[in-house]
Amino acid sequence: METKSKILIIDDEEVVLDSCTQILKGSSYQIATAPDGTKGLSLLPEFLPDLVFVDLKMPGLSGFEVLEKIHEFDATIVTVVITGFATVSSAVDAMKKGAYDFLPKPFTPDEFRLITRRSIERRKLVLEAISLRREKELLREQFASIVSHELKAPLGAVQQNLFVLEYELSNVVNESQKEKLERIKIRIDELLKLINSWLRVISVDINKLKEGFTQIDVIIPIRNALESIESLATRKNIELVTAFDTQLPQISGDASSLAEVFVNIIGNAIKYSPDGTTVHVKTERRGDAILVSVKDSGIGIAQEELPHIFEGFFRGQSASTTAGHGIGLAVSRQIVDAHGGSITVDSELGKGTTFVVGLPVSNT
Repeated sequence: METKSKILIIDDEEVVLDSCTQILKGSSYQIATAPDGTKGLSLLPEFLPDLVFVDLKMPGLSGFEVLEKIHEFDATIVTVVITGFATVSSAVDAMKKGAYDFLPKPFTPDEFRLITRRSIERRKLVLEAISLRREKELLREQFASIVSHELKAPLGAVQQNLFVLEYELSNVVNESQKEKLERIKIRIDELLKLINSWLRVISVDINKLKEGFTQIDVIIPIRNALESIESLATRKNIELVTAFDTQLPQISGDASSLAEVFVNIIGNAIKYSPDGTTVHVKTERRGDAILVSVKDSGIGIAQEELPHIFEGFFRGQSASTTAGHGIGLAVSRQIVDAHGGSITVDSELGKGTTFVVGLPVSNT
């Protein structure tokens, strides 16, 4: 049996309460009314409404105060403002307080029924979205557990036993057998690296990451990243040219995870650039954001592939000949999103690629 949606109407005019109740009479809704904000709020814990209609002008608590307290109680409750003093500014203010919609008095029965149906549907969509997020999180945790315990652990044990076996048989195996053992070791190592890549994609805990945010100089994680990939640039004879604005304000973030972002982006620029070329890394302030750009003159990315490069395990056609699992940019996007920033890319096949990471300036 389907549960009836619950609607609470808070208005100091008895005629409004009566008319709204009559309009919805016979519908599949459970209705409660209150003549002021204080009494309306007192009904929340027991009635648990899906939708609340709130009059803006009431004695005692104002409609704006009621809206705030409703959303403090349960942010998923849909609220609609009804008032005889409808103005654009009051509508905007109500939306800022979390109201879903705005219904000026007087309203017709059809208008009231329509906004009720829309609001109840909105509530259902909100709850479904929350449920889907919870399911996704549960699947993520379960998948991480399966990958870690059911795949990684047995493969690690096989790898370890293979090392022991190789040592014990070192004096009796022939060259052909040694080559086969070496191929087995390489394949197991590749599988373990792939599993670690899977785990990295699903293990970025955004909330936990935010808890560790401190005030940092964005140049610090960039320099750490450059140190980490310096050997790769040296092997390919690629010059890393930097142009840092040393007067940049600080940002709120995690230096370690941001260094991972820049290792991924600058590392890709080196990896996909011809030997002997140059990669430029630049910082600058633009408005309330700090921009970090990484420009190369490498193989570039096809226009049709650009919308997909931040998807986990996506590898473009031009990158198919280079080793990798296609997870670096996906993880980087997650980390930058956690910092309230953005990553944009501009590229042309055969002419190079420019990535720009935008990070908001700290307000403190």
